[in-house]
Amino acid sequence: MSENLIEIKNISKIYQKESGDVPVLNNINLTIKKGEFVTIVGHSGCGKSTLLKMIAGMLPADSGDIKINGRSITESQGNCAMVFQESRLFPWLKIYENVGVGLKNLPKSEREYKAYDYLKLVGLSGFENAYPKELSGGMAQRAAIARGLVMNTDILLFDEPFGALDAMTKIQMQEEVLRIRQEEQKTMILVTHDIEEAVYLGDRVVVLSSRPGQIKDIVSVKMEGIKDRTKDEFLYYKNKIHQYFFESKHYDIEYQI
Repeated sequence: MSENLIEIKNISKIYQKESGDVPVLNNINLTIKKGEFVTIVGHSGCGKSTLLKMIAGMLPADSGDIKINGRSITESQGNCAMVFQESRLFPWLKIYENVGVGLKNLPKSEREYKAYDYLKLVGLSGFENAYPKELSGGMAQRAAIARGLVMNTDILLFDEPFGALDAMTKIQMQEEVLRIRQEEQKTMILVTHDIEEAVYLGDRVVVLSSRPGQIKDIVSVKMEGIKDRTKDEFLYYKNKIHQYFFESKHYDIEYQI
């Protein structure tokens, strides 16, 4: 059996508009191992979110194939949960009810137990009975992550989940996601236009071109332990990816990996 959890082969996507066809993705090939954290970086509109939705089975590909555990995406529904840029919490439900909204087939007591358990995991103990309007943006995203985790899927997908947060909250949430990944041993895929975020979170960084998105490079981030954003090694990777998008160099570093 292949060690790859996700296999993406020759994926292309075209959106049909009244003004004409818009190619979004072109011939994407990528494999992702179980337990790996892969980040996908590229300009807005390059097809990052489209690719994520196709992995989740939310959008069909126009050509190519996506398999999870060797099975086509249409046969693997339920293997992925997604966290969006907006928390998308239902304002009329309490936080624990929002987290358990996808567990309607379970008895109420078990649904509540699981919701409380995952709210504890993301640091929201004591806020179970609050309403979304009573939470900060970062807390709402924690609840959204808990809602994804509670589904107990093999794969957790993040669609620019921290883009609307302030700088300090964003860093805190990145740390939180890494902690949860360590505890839950989930396979995670995150799309972003933030190069630093991509390097900090990813075991590998997939660099997409502008639309139609094609893979320019896949950069393996070989850093042991907790990544230090101030170290030359980290800046080497950040600069390497930066140069795919901009001619100017923000860092003049020669670092051999």
